[in-house]
Amino acid sequence: MAKENVSKFVLEQVKMMPKLPGCYQYFDAKGEIIYVGKAKNLSNRVKSYFTSNDSIKVNVMVPKIAKIECIVVDSEVEALILEAELIKKYKPRYNILLKDDKKFPYFLVTEEEYPRITVVRKANKNPQKGKYFGPYTDSRAMWATLELLGKIFPLKKCKTPKFNSRPCLYYDIGQCTAPCQKMIAPEEYKKILKDAQMFLSGRQNELLNALEEQMKKCAKNLEFEKAARYRNSYLDVKKTMEKQKIVSENSKINQDFIGIVKENNLYSVSILEIREGRLINKKDFDFSKYSGEFSDDSTEVSKAVMREYYSILNDSEIPKNIILTTPPDDKDIYEKWLTARMGKKVTLCTPKNKKEEEILALAQKNAEFNLQQLKLKEFAQLQNDYNEVGAYIQDKLSLSKFPHIIECYDISHIQGTNTVASRVTFENGMPKKSKYRRYKLRTIKKGEVDDFKSMREILSRRFKRITNGDDPAPDLIIIDGGKGQLSSVNEIMKEFDLKIDLVSLAKREEEVFKPNESKPVIFPIKSPALHLFQRIRDEAHRFAITYHKKLRSKNMLE
Repeated sequence: MAKENVSKFVLEQVKMMPKLPGCYQYFDAKGEIIYVGKAKNLSNRVKSYFTSNDSIKVNVMVPKIAKIECIVVDSEVEALILEAELIKKYKPRYNILLKDDKKFPYFLVTEEEYPRITVVRKANKNPQKGKYFGPYTDSRAMWATLELLGKIFPLKKCKTPKFNSRPCLYYDIGQCTAPCQKMIAPEEYKKILKDAQMFLSGRQNELLNALEEQMKKCAKNLEFEKAARYRNSYLDVKKTMEKQKIVSENSKINQDFIGIVKENNLYSVSILEIREGRLINKKDFDFSKYSGEFSDDSTEVSKAVMREYYSILNDSEIPKNIILTTPPDDKDIYEKWLTARMGKKVTLCTPKNKKEEEILALAQKNAEFNLQQLKLKEFAQLQNDYNEVGAYIQDKLSLSKFPHIIECYDISHIQGTNTVASRVTFENGMPKKSKYRRYKLRTIKKGEVDDFKSMREILSRRFKRITNGDDPAPDLIIIDGGKGQLSSVNEIMKEFDLKIDLVSLAKREEEVFKPNESKPVIFPIKSPALHLFQRIRDEAHRFAITYHKKLRSKNMLE
């Protein structure tokens, strides 16, 4: 990043940064915080932003910095905790953010004489007093768990008694011990509450042992009703455990497996929770990208998971091992922070054996499935709003027609072998698979690598059919590639004397190029228009790759 793009005031502030651990905050001209970071050495870290840097995110962000502030702390672990708090509070546009973390529901064990378990949204300001368990990203699973808790652990359901002189219906069906009518001793109620908290913490084996011990103790004291209740709870918990997938014979294994996948502007994360050797829960999250573009780096996402997700967990819910494909580069700091919270050693690592590799792969598959669900939601919204999106594309690219019908072309080969091409068609923002086409190249020799020549051949064949009246012309053609491929196709179009709007989409920086224009058109990173272009381009690539693999397999068999 050239220093001439930065004000002298900011450069002077950079020089004055202390060589101490802490957090730094970048402000824009409006006085809004646009980025928060932590550092072991503030001076070195902040200076690195203002030297030569290949990161797109940094090159976009730095010219917008109008002021820098820093907060000095005693250690890098303290800086990490402070960074998480500042990001949650200000939500800077260039920090990667976990979406809607404050909206996830939790179980709350209330602070009352006879505590209840309720569902709440954990507020940042004035949170309710009590012990939280969660967050729960699947509301259906959460309510099912609450129903199960009511059957196994007969805790109080009502905030205030429904009747003055008798218990309510929950007591009659065995889902409450009627503490409001003093029908259970406080010490006995506390035992049931402790068992429920053990269940929510994933400590089922420990809970089973405690229930069995209580059952035997009550039977020995001839308290057969209590013994029966403990027996029923024991059997219910055991039945629940049998439904859970066993992933390790070692009942002491407590691990989280974090799968992360990314496609275009969407990041999806799935966390598989292994407690006492069993898969007990899955939590899915989606992440928003920076408002400015940035280089792909999965460690940025893993840092966001560490910083935001684990900061909202109770200390007792943190596992011993957190397993990822790519741990954060400064994982030692996160390990120290989580270890201090849990009171036991916490390790961030990659899989150590085949079993862990399989579970991590399962987490990746869950993240991929979640990503597909996100894309479905996004495109359902796009279908509803295509008039607005299409009008935006027409205006932004100065198109001669509204883009009702969009075609996209892609080439696929491996070092010139089995070269094929694909055409996909989208109508009003949705794929029209009946109009998909795939092509074998006729003019490309085996081993010849020439994407320009390949694209010329395919578009020549396409334009010939349009000119002869065999096919209708699309409203817009997208070429997967840069200015070179675009110029090549534009020349062919002139030869056929056709006037169809034509653009290319360069994948590295998602730039849209128009014929005879050197500067690209930049769509906002979160705009539905860019998401549509990326979806069309990726669909063309998928269709071409599928055909290429089919031909390659056939040739290998021959």
